[in-house]
Amino acid sequence: MQFKNPEILYALFLLLIPIFIHLFQLRRFQKVDFTNVAFLKKVTIQTRKSSQLKKWLTLLMRLLAMACIIIAFAQPFTATKTALSTKKETVIYLDNSFSMQTKGSKGPLLERSLQELFENNSGAEKVSWFTNNSEKRNASAADFKSEILSIGYSQNQLTPSQVLLKVGQLFSDEKDVLRRLVYISDFQQTETFPKIPDNLIVDAVQLKPVKAFNVSLDSVFIASKNASVTQLKVKISNILNEFSEVPVSLFKNEKLIAKTAVDFSENAVGTVNFDIDNSEGFVGKIQLTEPNVTFDNTLFFSINKPEKIKVLAINEADGKFLQRLFEKEEFQFLQQTSKALNYNEIPNQNFIVLNELKEIPASLATAIQAFSAAGGSVLIIPAPEVNLGSYNNLLATMTLGILSSETIQEKRITKIVFSHPLFKDVFEKEVANFQYPNVNSFYPISTNAITALSFEDSKPFLVQKNNTFLFTAPINRTSSNFQSSPLVVPTLYNMALGSLPLPRLYYTIGEQNAIAVPVKLGADEILKIRDSVGSFIPLQQTKSNFVLLETTDEPNIAGNYQIVRENEFLENISFNYSRNESKLQYLNVENWSGAKIHKNLDALFDSINEATSINGFWKWFAIFALLFLIFEMLILKFYN
Repeated sequence: MQFKNPEILYALFLLLIPIFIHLFQLRRFQKVDFTNVAFLKKVTIQTRKSSQLKKWLTLLMRLLAMACIIIAFAQPFTATKTALSTKKETVIYLDNSFSMQTKGSKGPLLERSLQELFENNSGAEKVSWFTNNSEKRNASAADFKSEILSIGYSQNQLTPSQVLLKVGQLFSDEKDVLRRLVYISDFQQTETFPKIPDNLIVDAVQLKPVKAFNVSLDSVFIASKNASVTQLKVKISNILNEFSEVPVSLFKNEKLIAKTAVDFSENAVGTVNFDIDNSEGFVGKIQLTEPNVTFDNTLFFSINKPEKIKVLAINEADGKFLQRLFEKEEFQFLQQTSKALNYNEIPNQNFIVLNELKEIPASLATAIQAFSAAGGSVLIIPAPEVNLGSYNNLLATMTLGILSSETIQEKRITKIVFSHPLFKDVFEKEVANFQYPNVNSFYPISTNAITALSFEDSKPFLVQKNNTFLFTAPINRTSSNFQSSPLVVPTLYNMALGSLPLPRLYYTIGEQNAIAVPVKLGADEILKIRDSVGSFIPLQQTKSNFVLLETTDEPNIAGNYQIVRENEFLENISFNYSRNESKLQYLNVENWSGAKIHKNLDALFDSINEATSINGFWKWFAIFALLFLIFEMLILKFYN
């Protein structure tokens, strides 16, 4: 027990005064003679004993009453060290990610948490709080209650490490402050738990759904395409197999044009197909109905009228293999000889191939350098017995390296960098048994460029620096069998595709997205992305014949949008939320060393109230003092 005014306890020494008075109060009894002396002597002894006992009881009651009054004024109390800390700071983190849409015993996890926070926050202390997409520092109880119920879901999800880092920014820099983090989340599996700082108390509440089931639209892609019809394939996942069959609908804008069902009777992952007309662009969405987690029930996509990628081949060797590759619907292929080259065509291209030129004239090198600097992509294929000086002059400006004299030696191309963008989605797995092509000669190179393909001795065969590619060996049919290899198609095809990234069916919010818009802008012109509600200006770079847009967290709402210049429509674009939270896999918060674990919010508030409460006892001592005074009165009145 502790005292708010302990100095008052010195008044307890005053209790010695009545004790001394009682002990030294000497009263003499007068003797009165009566005829029956023996009887009177007996009565006198009994009266003196009864009087002494009554006085002792009276003294005891008065002493206890006075002691209780003195202790009451000293204000005794009990409290924990946490409650006695004069400086306290509390930060609340509330996970409002999409996985909090799952149903708990009392309803959706997030909505129920907001309601309980609203009902239990009535203190006078200011509190800082934050979610995955908002924060508020030093909010009063009234402000907290007025804002907490308006919190919505967010596609962002902070990891435990990010939460602790954010908390450190919200706490003040004062010393000797008791810092508390209230961590409310379902703890989706993102990473292992970090170490908790020594000066921080973490109260963790893991909100758990009654049943972690979910049906989600994972992805949509083009399975096949011909002159009239495009076939879309939709991949759908079913966690826990709560449903054996789920209806799936296809909308064009907001009009329902097709409906089917996916069967989960044999597999937890199902697919459905939709056929759409190729006669015009398509802006739509795919939708299913599932009540537990709803954010992944809709997937927006858009198909624009394709813009052809312009490819120019400057040949001194046979260019028929390039013609076979690029005379397709998505390309606009042009080939010229180096002697009859129209230099005015160079700035209008997206991808230029220097196909085995014996020499690169200074005028062509200057044009290629300017084309590359403006964002164009270049592939350099050397010829046998080239003019090394002219080649190295160009390679130096491209920072690709320096070629050495040609080496006549047969080599196999055996090493594929599967993580390179050219081959990232080409192979289902890293193949070891492959029909490797070979070359009869090559040019050793000194370079710090990225290697995509290399020989069996690890020397580079294909290198890349920025948007420029270089083969270190001729690939004509006399010098190599690379043109007949399965590698030639994905290698050159993906180079060309990368020169003008065609719009995808949709992009994912929160990822680094690059969108190439084939348009030329004036000096003060910019591109915007808009929907029916508003618009924003994304990061953008103006290239020679297209504008490269970059998005990450904007827009923050999934849907179909338009890319515009002023009020001129250019093309459609769609954004969807990441499907990472669709998996409903959770960490076990019991494994977080140092954290105080609470089963629910009610248990959390009870624990905090108990830890911060101060139990005062002065009222009890005042009551006891009154009772002792009452006992004294009863003794004086009724005890004879």
